[in-house]
Amino acid sequence: MTTVEQAPPPSMRFRELVFGAARAAAVRAAARLGVADALDDKPMSAEDLAAAVKTQPKTLRRLLRALTCQGVFAERPDGTFVHTEMSRLLREDDPQSLRYIALWCTEPWTWNVWPKLDEAVRSGHNVFEDVYGKEFFDYLNNDAPESAHVFNRAMTTSSEQSARDVAALLDLSGVSSVADIGGGQGQVVASLLEKHPSMHGTLLDLPGVVENADPRLRDGGPLADRVRIVAGDCRKDIPVQADVYIIKNILEWDDNSTRRALANVRKAARPGARVVVIENLVDDTPSMGFTTAMDLLLLLNVGGAKHTRQSMVDRLTDAGLVIGEVRPVNPYLHAFECTTPA
Repeated sequence: MTTVEQAPPPSMRFRELVFGAARAAAVRAAARLGVADALDDKPMSAEDLAAAVKTQPKTLRRLLRALTCQGVFAERPDGTFVHTEMSRLLREDDPQSLRYIALWCTEPWTWNVWPKLDEAVRSGHNVFEDVYGKEFFDYLNNDAPESAHVFNRAMTTSSEQSARDVAALLDLSGVSSVADIGGGQGQVVASLLEKHPSMHGTLLDLPGVVENADPRLRDGGPLADRVRIVAGDCRKDIPVQADVYIIKNILEWDDNSTRRALANVRKAARPGARVVVIENLVDDTPSMGFTTAMDLLLLLNVGGAKHTRQSMVDRLTDAGLVIGEVRPVNPYLHAFECTTPA
């Protein structure tokens, strides 16, 4: 039976740190093999699991041994394996599933850019274009359809989960209209409209994104008569007026793009409108291990960056927004409540 070592000395923690790629690869392998989906509520032996996912029993046991050391699956005294809270997150049917997030963070292109982090740190620019010869999203959509599918599923999963938290946090009593700027497929605006039956909403994002909008928002959906779907780029124009503007996880590009997007919100919004900016922070948050890692990945692939609380305050202040309360949405998101000047 594999046991989790308690409080290893610094030298061993360092050795484990530099083998971090092995941990990520083990999670990816388990996700691609469907191990968590094959293991239901009853304990299973490595042999039975191997038959279910069509692998070799001995090598599957080695994979499971590595994962149980991290709390992903657990091994019982009789040698059978059972789920843990973490391993259930790899199941596709789990409401909090992180299967596609795990796959996205370990896509093949990531293994090619991580070794060049020193170059990105030295230059301050992304290295993706040096490796692949084209811009990140151009490559993703034209050269790596499987990776693009994983990305879309991961973003949808993340948005669905955080949308519930955003809807629970925001008090929109008395608000007649809300606009989700750069809102992806519209999970946030859909959750808000469901919570507030008299409110109308607008979803704005790129044409290729909104054409796959949440079914609740499209023709025939239960929210279709209360939402307007607008195809556009918020860095170029925001042809939308609303009482409340939601801007979630899109201010991570280069500074010029962020400035343009915020300037366009100011231009579109009426005096006194609410602007709620929701972002991951790399400080003052219980999930710094996650957000700082994502910050480095943004540097590598698009030259972007996650914000500190102060850098976000600076961007919003420079845009002429009046900042009120800053509140945690969940362990990895913060909401900056702002208004446009009266």
